[in-house]
Amino acid sequence: MKTTHFERAIFLSWYCGRGDCKFCYMSTQKSKIKEPRKARRSIESILAEAFICKQLGWKIEFLSGGYEVFSSQELLEIIKGVYSIYGERLWLNIGALKKEELEMYKPYIKGVCGTVECINTEVQKQVCPSKPISEILKMFKACDDLGLKKCITIVLGIGETLKDIPLLIDFIKKNKIDKITFYRLKPQKETVFENAKPITAEYYVSWVKDVRDNFPNIEIVVGSWLDQLDEIHLLLEAGADSVTKFPSIKKFGSKYAKKIEEEAKKANHKFEGSLTRLPKINLTGLDEKIKQKVKEYLTSMGYSLS
Repeated sequence: MKTTHFERAIFLSWYCGRGDCKFCYMSTQKSKIKEPRKARRSIESILAEAFICKQLGWKIEFLSGGYEVFSSQELLEIIKGVYSIYGERLWLNIGALKKEELEMYKPYIKGVCGTVECINTEVQKQVCPSKPISEILKMFKACDDLGLKKCITIVLGIGETLKDIPLLIDFIKKNKIDKITFYRLKPQKETVFENAKPITAEYYVSWVKDVRDNFPNIEIVVGSWLDQLDEIHLLLEAGADSVTKFPSIKKFGSKYAKKIEEEAKKANHKFEGSLTRLPKINLTGLDEKIKQKVKEYLTSMGYSLS
């Protein structure tokens, strides 16, 4: 039986210095945030989240944040902290990094993610005007030099068509991509996509299946939304390895969490870890500030600390 699991992205902030990707929630916040440093998460909350991921058997999809929020040294300390608690090398999704930055982070990371978002270059330039593909390719070249893995993210429903799939196949092949995360567009208020029509499950499956058929060994992660969970078994059957983009702490043990596990079973996949059952958790040895944040999260998840 095949296995699958949940991957949780750990976000570091709610601000992006570029902030003009037309589908992104952060694009609606940039003008509202006058002090970007206050849009950072506390270190304790980040490390507490990593601890919970470890305890529940969730993979960390990547550490993610906008541009121009942390200095390289600040990011290094966060990466080292999460690595220490989680015990595995991490993926980073924090913009196009320079080679010298990658060298700093290399002892604690397995690779980096390039936020391509749309493989159609004309659409990509319109939707993500401040994230040129050339920056990502330069980062990927540095990854090749340093022996780091490469991931890309693709958002479906922002102007691409099925005719663009060969472009994605070619990009993966040319750049030797190890991992890809697909998301379906979630229309955000105050963006041009606010009233966008959702893509169909069949459309989503086509992208996943074609990538899997062409690349048997690539890692494929798929993100769905609460009102689209019926598609998960189809995406797993098409070749996806794991599921992301689910509020696993806020919705832990909910009907939605149960649905994801049921969808894995429907696809004849064993679900590793759990979105519905809390194991016995030992907080011994945690820093007091981190321990307090862990307790807050666990209480919200229905864990009895008595």
